[in-house]
This record gives sequence, structure tokens and C-alpha cells, in this order.
Amino acid sequence: MRRARVAYAGAVHEAMPHRDGLQLADGRVLAEDVVVWLPPIEPLGTILALGLNYAEHAKELAKELTTSAKDEPLVFLKGPNALVGHRGLTRRPSGVSLMHYECELAVVIGRSAKNVRRADAMAHVAGYTVANDYAIRDYLENYYRPNLRVKNRDGCTAIGPWLVDAADVPEPGALELSTHVNGKLVQHGNTRDLVTGIAELIEYLSSFMTLGPGDVILTGTPEGVVDVQPGDEVVCEIEGIGRLVNTIVGDEAFGR
Repeated sequence: MRRARVAYAGAVHEAMPHRDGLQLADGRVLAEDVVVWLPPIEPLGTILALGLNYAEHAKELAKELTTSAKDEPLVFLKGPNALVGHRGLTRRPSGVSLMHYECELAVVIGRSAKNVRRADAMAHVAGYTVANDYAIRDYLENYYRPNLRVKNRDGCTAIGPWLVDAADVPEPGALELSTHVNGKLVQHGNTRDLVTGIAELIEYLSSFMTLGPGDVILTGTPEGVVDVQPGDEVVCEIEGIGRLVNTIVGDEAFGR
């Protein structure tokens, strides 16, 4: 099952796919472009994101690293204001030299998880969605520890459109990912290349913190980072999960 959250006619609705666009829970069928797409999960829980979780992406950024990768996953937190829905706008601040997309499989927790064994971890997953976690490389510290301006800016992480039930994704560890900028393929990968897989991530995170329903884990991005500019349309797609569209805008769109 696929579910979305949209705003229409002054209210928030749950929606499902329909051949003519999408269907609201009350039965109305609407075109995709007449609603405001919200993150498919209400961002009330913890958002955890992985850095350098694809080996080739780590090599791609090797010149920026001043020390070797750690044995433990590199995890950082994001606040709810970082999220923006499908067809949303993400600001590129003036004066920066490199801003790039990061297509990622997002894992949504469905059951509380504490000290979960790897063999039992997938039973705690509610479903999956697509995320595009933009980074501005100018703002990075000298070792890859993303600071607030890199990964916690308002609207810097597009997510959606659909939350797909875990039962409908039998092989989340073997999904094709791709990113197109203005119709050109710029990034391609597969979740089989994750350094730390989904079950292992849940085991690791739940060993020191409790994961709750609605928490989201962004699992990292493959290689292929290209600078994006205002006006660019960025499309991230994950096999069986969905196609997430996002547009880059300049400061003027936000009155800056």
C-alpha cells in the first residue's frame, strides 16, 4: 500500500495513487499538481541520517577527509523543519560554490525498538520512502562531520511522495537508485552497496537509543555528486518506492 499526505482546500488529507493523479481519503480524485505535497510521515519523531554509507561515495569525497573512516556508522540528527515534500522548493543560498543532491532510501520505523538484534530488526520497519538530502559543501567542517548549516537547513531535505508499506518491498537491500537533473542522469546506485545495511543500522542505533514509531533513518547516498543551481529540477527515484521531484530556487524566492 502507498500513502501520501497532502494539503488541499485548507485541510491536510491522506491520499493514495490513482490513474488520474491521486485520490483523497474522502474519495475525491485530484491532479498531482493541484495539491501541496507534505512529507508522507508527520515529522514528529527523530530523523537520523547516515554519512558515507556507500563506499564509492566515500572515495568520491576522499580529498575532503582528514582521517580514515570509523568502524561505527557516521550518524547525525536532523530537525523536522529540514523536511519538504514532493514538488517542494529548496533554497540555494547566494555565494556558495557547491550544493548537491543526495538520493537516499528512507526507512520509517513502525514499532518501538530498543536493543534489537539484527535478525529481528526488519520487523520494526513500517515502510520506505524517497529522500533527497541536499548538502552545501562550503559549510562542511574540515573532517566530514556535517554541521547544522550543511544538513539542518530549513527545507534542505525533500522527502516523499509515498510511504510504501514494508510488506510491499520484499528486498529493500537490492533497490536501484537514480537522480536526474533537468532530465540528465547524474547519479545511479543500488542499496545492495550500503556499507551498513538497514537491519544492522537498526541494531546499532537501538543499542544506545530507543527508536519509536515515525522515526526516520536516511540510509546514505551513492556516488555521483554534481552542483545544482536555481531553476534546476532534481528527480530522485528508487525502484518500487517512488519518484521524488524537487526544484532549486535562489534567495529571492524566500525574500532574501
